[in-house]
Amino acid sequence: MTELVRDLHPMVEAALKSCGIVYEVFVCDPDFADTALFCQQYGFLPEQSANAIIAATKVEPIKFACCIVLANTKLDVNRKVSKLLGAKKVSFASAEQTMQLTGMQIGGVTPFGLPQLPIYIDAKVMASSHKVVLGGGNRVSKVVLQAQELLKLANVEVIDDLAISK
Repeated sequence: MTELVRDLHPMVEAALKSCGIVYEVFVCDPDFADTALFCQQYGFLPEQSANAIIAATKVEPIKFACCIVLANTKLDVNRKVSKLLGAKKVSFASAEQTMQLTGMQIGGVTPFGLPQLPIYIDAKVMASSHKVVLGGGNRVSKVVLQAQELLKLANVEVIDDLAISK
């Protein structure tokens, strides 16, 4: 049996370092990488777990964006993201589209190391008094950091009401 990689995706680690982002790595079991299970298994609160969600327009040429929202909220894809991307129809990118665009599996998607695309962060993430947990680019690691560190990324915009309460 081969040993599981217990570190960040190399592309993610390189992006974090090149941006000068201060972070910690949290290793997790891949069976608990999805947000609800992760929080339950490791004792993190949903309001400190941030999901990086790739949104995609429905009409060609397809435009993508990475949206970061807290786990206790829901991305407002129909109104807010549609308006931001200038499209009538927007949805979550499929697992296949996400993998093709980012090289990352669902459960590990992160804003670090992405190709050139807009990164929209819900203002509630930035207002968090907790350190925030994000994917590590794979299903075996997470990145833990102060939300303000996200502002060191290129193409970042903080958006009021990007997410709505669940």
